[in-house]
Amino acid sequence: MAILKTDALVINKRDFRETSLLADFYTRDYGKIRGILKGIRKDPRKFASTVEPFSRNEIIFYKSRTSTLHLVSQCDIKENFNAIRQDLNRSAAGSMVMELLDAVMPQEDKNEEIFDLTVSVLERMAAASVSEKLLIIFKIKMLALSGFKPNFDSCVSCDSRIGGGEIRFSLSLGGLLCSNCPRKDPKSRAIFRGTVASIQYIQKNDLQNTLGLGLNPQIKKELCFILDSFIAFHLGKRMKSQAVMEQLQAPAAAAAR
Repeated sequence: MAILKTDALVINKRDFRETSLLADFYTRDYGKIRGILKGIRKDPRKFASTVEPFSRNEIIFYKSRTSTLHLVSQCDIKENFNAIRQDLNRSAAGSMVMELLDAVMPQEDKNEEIFDLTVSVLERMAAASVSEKLLIIFKIKMLALSGFKPNFDSCVSCDSRIGGGEIRFSLSLGGLLCSNCPRKDPKSRAIFRGTVASIQYIQKNDLQNTLGLGLNPQIKKELCFILDSFIAFHLGKRMKSQAVMEQLQAPAAAAAR
């Protein structure tokens, strides 16, 4: 077995037998991995971390040659992000970030940009209240960096540049349809040009710059609908954490009417 060390975010954890834990990590150097921490529940002092979801740790693990389950021999906390877990809205948002990361990224596929993006988003969640814009930006950039993104650069049917006339978005085809190709998907829906421009800007700029982007309520609502519908359609399921977030936001939305 090779002995490896890396920076790792905890996606989730669960009990294994009487004394151990299984945990899914997203690592900077090796992508998503699954590890077993033997004896941690019997003797927590054996590890310098409680392996909480969202936490950032330095782990040492023995990479198995015959299995996707690796033995984690050391796990040292670097950033616990307690502020996220101590607030219900932040915790739901953090869970959505990690659930999307887990669902989209294949096992052991390294992507340093996605790791750094996720760390930056968690840092902002821990420092301040969670904004809807931050989650929109994370979803757009995450999908773009993973190669899972919908096509907003040209028509998915004829590959032409999007010119004048009505623009439509097709869930099944995974992108925009120009004014000449609406019949390629009868279920496609019209989309604002401002929504397309916002997505393109977020894809091309870093997190700091995109946080300053103004989004009017109409475009923000359409972005949320398109992103959540696209993710659910192509994953074949709706994210559990997304439903929790909507339940938490429902009272505030009702009061604003």
